[in-house]
Formats: sequence, structure tokens, C-alpha cells
Amino acid sequence: MSFATPIAFLLQLDILELVQRNGPAEDVVLGILACFSVFSWTVILSKWSSLRGAAHSNSRFLRAFRKANGLEAVMVASEQYRPSPLVSVFDFGYEEVERQVKKKGSVTNRTALERSLQMGVSEEMGRLERNMQWLAITASVTPFIGLLGTVLGIINAFEALGQQGSTSLRTIGPGISLALVATAVGLAAAIPAAIFYNLFGTRIREIGTRMEDFAMEFLNLAERSFGE
Repeated sequence: MSFATPIAFLLQLDILELVQRNGPAEDVVLGILACFSVFSWTVILSKWSSLRGAAHSNSRFLRAFRKANGLEAVMVASEQYRPSPLVSVFDFGYEEVERQVKKKGSVTNRTALERSLQMGVSEEMGRLERNMQWLAITASVTPFIGLLGTVLGIINAFEALGQQGSTSLRTIGPGISLALVATAVGLAAAIPAAIFYNLFGTRIREIGTRMEDFAMEFLNLAERSFGE
């Protein structure tokens, strides 16, 4: 039997036929892999949209922030850039500035302001990283789940071979081909999850760095506007 024979067999096999030929254990494995894949792609599409929107809003808000004459002007303009993570960091810092200015008329506690800004950065990083662990789990676990399905399928194929009393590859080939489907499905779920986990991780770190830099810019503007 040539290498192309199992591939041709899989291409001709429809989903209904696959389910009918598989045993209950293999069906459970394929169902688990399908759930991982669907959830993984849901996270990927959602995260792609949110990170793209965050980067775009950050750029627009940062331009407005650098053109503004003071924090009050930025506060008024910030509502239209609300999806931006930088706006959340700004809100944390501005609330602390307001508290200090109301009490003493100026920004007197730089350390407290730095802590407030860091809290804003941490909160936004947590929001950006939400559900990323599921991509990591999918990338690391689904190949092994697929391998388990393949092992179970091969065991069933050899059991059927023993019952038929035939040693022909033509007899066992379809069973092994079916068993390998689980490995293929597992890899199909794991590969996109691994790619996008690393891609999104890089973009989130870039946004995190941008927020840290923005916190420094905020401190400078606050001290110029309300410093002693």
C-alpha cells in the first residue's frame, strides 16, 4: 500500500462515515478536540479584534494627549478614545492627581501617583491577557489528546484484524487511516493556537511597554501642570 492510499482514503471519507466507523471512545476524543478548536478560534478572533482596536485607539489617544495643554483638556477628550488601554491608565492617574490637588492644591506625592498609574497598567494587562491561557492549553494539550485517539483507533483496528483472521494491509489500512484522523485533528487545533498565542503575546507586551512609557509622560505632564 503506497503512502498516498491512506490520504486518498481520508479525502474520500465524509464526517458521517467517520463517526459511524469510529468507536465511542474515538468519538469522545474527536468531540473534545472539536470543542477545543471551536473555543480556540473564538478566542483568536475576539483577541485579534480587541488588540487591533486597542492599538489603533492608543495611537489616536496618544496624539491627542501630546497636543493637549493640560490634564483637564485630555480628560474631556478621553471619552472618544475609551477602547484605548491608555485611557484606563490615564483615568487611574487623573483620579490620584485630583485627590492630591483637592487636598493640597498640587501634586505632592509622586510615589502615590506612580502606584496609581501602575495599578492602571496592571489592570489593563490583565484584561488584554484574558483567555490567553486557553490558547496555551489548546496548543499543549490537543496533540496528546489526538494521539490518544489514534492509539485507541489502532487498538480497535488490530482487534478487528484479529477477528477477521486476515493479515492484509488492505484490511487494516482503512482502520489505521481512521485512527490517524485524531492526530490530524489534534494538530489542526494546536498549531493555530500556538501561532496566535505567540503573536498575541508579542503584541500585548508591546502595548504594555507603551503603557509604561505613557505613565512616564503622564507624570511629567502632571508635575508641569500641578507641581509645587
